[in-house]
Amino acid sequence: MARPQVTLKLATSLDGKIALANGMSEWITGEKARAEGRKLRAQHEAIAIGANTAVLDNPQLTTRIEGQANPIRVIFDTKLRLSPKSNLALTAKETPVWVFSEVATGDVADALKERGVRLIKTPVNLRIDLEAALKVLHGNGVSSLLVEGGGTLAASFFKLNAIDIIEWFRAPIILGGDSRGSIGDLNLTDINLAKRFNRIEIRDLGDDIHERYERII
Repeated sequence: MARPQVTLKLATSLDGKIALANGMSEWITGEKARAEGRKLRAQHEAIAIGANTAVLDNPQLTTRIEGQANPIRVIFDTKLRLSPKSNLALTAKETPVWVFSEVATGDVADALKERGVRLIKTPVNLRIDLEAALKVLHGNGVSSLLVEGGGTLAASFFKLNAIDIIEWFRAPIILGGDSRGSIGDLNLTDINLAKRFNRIEIRDLGDDIHERYERII
């Protein structure tokens, strides 16, 4: 399948959690790790999140680095939950926002389009057909995609075997089993089916650790 190179960025506790059970996540990692994460955005042509992250965090998904271009902001949003008043929608005419959804008409869709959001109607089987979406991105000139969250979206990419690189920032804290995991259910029944990666870099970023992994082909 012709698709962009996909990098998954994780910012977690030592036990792989991205937020408390109540959703609180600011800040798990320190400033040095967050700065490196912003640099990653500048190195990719597009950045992707799921609908839950878009709604709950209301992010901007920009580099915040002077002189650096912002990536296309991609939202996988099956039911079109993105608000026309969100930070993403309000800045869509400055930095592109592409929403993959099964919904392309209606009041919310019209309001988003007026803001400059591009809606891309996509096949859905409970969730967005990621393979179809990746083909659309590739066909529109996107050769590199940074996936930032959340856990359900990350799991969907793993199931498709479409994660090429993992950039993992780990903070020296434990959040516990009731906190939100960085990767959703993969429904594995055999350890031999586990996704395997080679670690190609590890370094300290203040109190945090940054690890880079490549998929074993």
